[in-house]
Amino acid sequence: TSGFGTGYAIPIAALAVFATNANPAMLNLPGSPATLDVAVSGLRSAKGNVLICLTAQPKHFPNCNKDPAAHKRTVAAAHARTIVFSDVVPGTYALALVHDENANGKLDTSLIIPREGFGFSRNPVISFGPPKFGAAKFPMAGGETEQNVRMKYML
Repeated sequence: TSGFGTGYAIPIAALAVFATNANPAMLNLPGSPATLDVAVSGLRSAKGNVLICLTAQPKHFPNCNKDPAAHKRTVAAAHARTIVFSDVVPGTYALALVHDENANGKLDTSLIIPREGFGFSRNPVISFGPPKFGAAKFPMAGGETEQNVRMKYML
């Protein structure tokens, strides 16, 4: 920083981007796109798919099907060890994962108990029902963020 303090750091960095034609995400500026690397562990089989939902909306967690801004992925379970989300707007997010072993596009249950695996960012303790957004939320700033998700199975 200069003698002018930190208040001028962002405008100076933005000027540098403009002058050099650089990618603003490389400077880790607030508001720059972020990347999320999700490491998935504990899958009990390579069958089916892993359904992943990344949302910033507490009212759409853990089922973000009605969140138009959510980042959603379906990855073959055999290839779901690491999932990357690029160009994510910085903010506070939560992840929900389902191991859809029969590839029918949903979490199957038996008398409300999940028959397939599930996982959440920050690996919160599961008591009765899914965790609240606050238990799974994590911050993402410009640059790279990592989340390690352990899959859980009830049956």
